Amino acid sequence: MSKNTAKTKVKKLDKLDCQIVNLLQKDGRLSNTSIAKELGIAEATVRTRLKRLINEKYIKIVAVGDPHKLGFSITGNIKIRIDTKKKDNVVQELSKLKEAVYINLMTGSMDVDIDFIVRSLDQLNDLIYNHISKIDGIINTETSLIMKQVKENYAWGTAYDED
Repeated sequence: MSKNTAKTKVKKLDKLDCQIVNLLQKDGRLSNTSIAKELGIAEATVRTRLKRLINEKYIKIVAVGDPHKLGFSITGNIKIRIDTKKKDNVVQELSKLKEAVYINLMTGSMDVDIDFIVRSLDQLNDLIYNHISKIDGIINTETSLIMKQVKENYAWGTAYDED
């Protein structure tokens, strides 16, 4: 194994890591002490594991707000077909949009999928016609508005969990 390969190798999650992730997915405000008590381990172990999980980007600890309660009237999705030769430019420009909360490259009939949050129809109009449509490489867009959120779940566990 080369030096570079050894440096970039990321440790796989074990059962304890998965248990910590599962608890935090249900309540991201849990203290290290609470997690340690729940799992029957030392708080220092939780602290060390949690630091590694965050540093290696397995998880992020964030507050997930309700856009509508926070003053945003419109949430939705924009599917975009692009000239794939200009993908890097398109992605770079889309990433600058503060209204875009998720940007994903996709397979299928559309190449890019964006979830957005805006304050008003005027702001949505500005986003689509004055920003997105002017990006070199955008072929067409399809916008959908969320009428009612039916489910939101961040506690999906890990692929390493035992069934």
